[in-house]
Amino acid sequence: MPCVEAFDAQPQQYRDTVLTPGVPRVAIEAGVRDTWWRHVGSRGAVIGMETFGASAPAKALFEHFGFTTDNVVRTVDGLLKS
Repeated sequence: MPCVEAFDAQPQQYRDTVLTPGVPRVAIEAGVRDTWWRHVGSRGAVIGMETFGASAPAKALFEHFGFTTDNVVRTVDGLLKS
């Protein structure tokens, strides 16, 4: 979703065609994750940052915040099994 604000401004019918109700969702945000909960719903998951100002090589930060293939697969698999 390139622009949350533009998406939110669309009619509900359109938003439901993009984010089908009842389908588990995962949002991955290399930034603050709070905004995404309204789009993934209570059955979804958000992989993102909860803090600001961490400093380390990118690979270390990605691992620390869960931006890894293994974590994304594990998160999606967990949603599909629940």
